Amino acid sequence: MGDSVAGRLFSVLDAFEAGGGSGGPGVLRLTDIAARTGLPAPTALRLVRELVAWGGLERGADGRYRLGLRLRVLGAAAPCPRGLLDAALPALRALGARTGGHADLAVLAGPTADGVLCLVGGDRPPPHATAYGKVLLAAPPAELPRHTRHTVVSPGVLAGQLARVRAAGLAVCAEEFRLGEVTVAAPVRGGSGTVGALGVTVSTGVPLDRVVAAVRAAAARVRPPEPAP
Repeated sequence: MGDSVAGRLFSVLDAFEAGGGSGGPGVLRLTDIAARTGLPAPTALRLVRELVAWGGLERGADGRYRLGLRLRVLGAAAPCPRGLLDAALPALRALGARTGGHADLAVLAGPTADGVLCLVGGDRPPPHATAYGKVLLAAPPAELPRHTRHTVVSPGVLAGQLARVRAAGLAVCAEEFRLGEVTVAAPVRGGSGTVGALGVTVSTGVPLDRVVAAVRAAAARVRPPEPAP
């Protein structure tokens, strides 16, 4: 990436592209970052601290790092309506702080009911394998690829899940997309019905009662803007 300050900062962010390290899924320890960038540990620490201060990285209470909400907001592209994102930001920040997880807002982009699932930061995980998608899907998609041994790939089983999610107003999806991750999401409702899904990704083994309550409360806080007449 180069020896410039910008190049070293970018290399720190690039370190997260390969996924989690020894700290667990979606998070890296400082030693992971130094190893992946080839930077001396003191240099990596200085750059990481700058990114944390700016909001590009978030530091957990256990000292592990994950991509920050500010960086994901900058990466938010057209699929997520700007007004909806603005309305959801306070709830996203509060949800991440309350749970220690990776909070996201998601919408389905595309002309069909099983369109592409788009998260705030531009990620596009498979709708059938995340809680966000299970909140937003009206019916099972035409293709249900398997990502882990836990991925639901039966259209009949998924249809039953979607019906229960609609009735409960909440989805919990354990290790269907990535091992070691659980996503919990609830619908964001506007005048026209469900306009998005707000939720959080936490590590497997985290007690979910508190996470579920936090997700429900966060989604209920969001007041989507009314569409222009």
